Amino acid sequence: MREADVIAAIATGSSRAAIGVIRLSGPDLKRFMLPLLGRVVSPRRATLTDFLDSGGHALDTGIALFFPGPYSYTGEDVLELQAHGGTAVLQLLLRRCLTLGARLAQPGEFSRRAFLNEKLDLAQAESVADLIEASSEAAARAALRSLKGEFSQEIRRVVSNLIALRAELEASIDFPEDNAGNLCEQAAWSALQDLQGQLARIRERAASGRLLRDAVQIVLIGPPNVGKSSLLNRLAGEELAIVTAFPGTTRDTIRSELLLEGMPVHLVDTAGLREAQDPAEKLGIERTWKAVHDADVVLLVDDVQCPNPAERDWILAQICTKAKRIMVLNKIDAVGREPLRYQVEGEIRVEVSAKTAAGMALLHSAILEVAGRLPETEGVFLARERHLEGLERAARHLEGAETHRDQPELFAEELRLAQIALGEITGEFSADDLLGEIFSKFCIGK
Repeated sequence: MREADVIAAIATGSSRAAIGVIRLSGPDLKRFMLPLLGRVVSPRRATLTDFLDSGGHALDTGIALFFPGPYSYTGEDVLELQAHGGTAVLQLLLRRCLTLGARLAQPGEFSRRAFLNEKLDLAQAESVADLIEASSEAAARAALRSLKGEFSQEIRRVVSNLIALRAELEASIDFPEDNAGNLCEQAAWSALQDLQGQLARIRERAASGRLLRDAVQIVLIGPPNVGKSSLLNRLAGEELAIVTAFPGTTRDTIRSELLLEGMPVHLVDTAGLREAQDPAEKLGIERTWKAVHDADVVLLVDDVQCPNPAERDWILAQICTKAKRIMVLNKIDAVGREPLRYQVEGEIRVEVSAKTAAGMALLHSAILEVAGRLPETEGVFLARERHLEGLERAARHLEGAETHRDQPELFAEELRLAQIALGEITGEFSADDLLGEIFSKFCIGK
């Protein structure tokens, strides 16, 4: 599928830099070169040239690169203009491209055209945005693997095996009298189990990749003045929150991002939970409950000197979330106790001192354990939520096929639905509104 118009955008960041790039894509870009460059540049050769205004005067001097379609990122003619990275210069050059007949590209439109022109599948196109937004080295490597097609290849391998099993099964249904078409029940059962095993391994690698992409949301909650802000500062490694001896100092959520043994983590400190009269503190407590609702891990902080089980139980009763919990008993330095980790009725408890950092290694280990410690990341795919949902639906349909092993028609239908669920990941079965939603989240120029 090819678009009829030419799109243009600034493909580099909005801040000033040494170099800025204008990207154009569309049919027959040679007609843009003469008025813009004063000549037609050779394909795939960096050409030093002036960028001209309507009067033939130079707007800037830079490098022009021409990639004729279909051998380009989008599958169309692509022209990249590497200019000086000043905001005014790039805006002048972009306006010049627009006056020549290009239109401003929508977010993600270059990658969308690459997908529509079959240069990338949908999972690869999404990995472009993931690579740009990667917050760690492990996330960047995982995104690059997806961009190179490793995730898609694994999906297609399962789909290929699904198709082979469907073909055998449907031949057996359509030609029951033909012995050559009969599918041995044991062979079908074995093939289905192999498919389930393949899919389970992909789901495991994709789930680990979600942690790399979306980060683990960790929320610190508890009564006022138990050291939540001190603990946040200690975990973050910097003074983010104001610490005083007065209850209610923290009135709003405070957020920090960090890497914990390569795992991206979003830390959220919250207002102390109590019956508040002050309107500002009330609002802070409302935001606390909102943060808890979105959390992956909740650190319930209490004072080891004077724990309040009744208040702690009240807080736990209010937590309507699937988040995993760790009880953190702070201020062991005040009572001369050593750091300790133990379990009470399956709940992990860690005794620490946010003031001296004693026990922080134990807390790190507990967080990684309950959040799902990342395995060796070399085989991880940087999966999105929709990928995980597609894999889960496919797994459910394979389970459905398992329950209908004695009903070939229903068995075959469950396999068909599993194939569709997997095809949606790579874009082989995709509605236009889904594509619009996906590419609208890309940056302009990508």
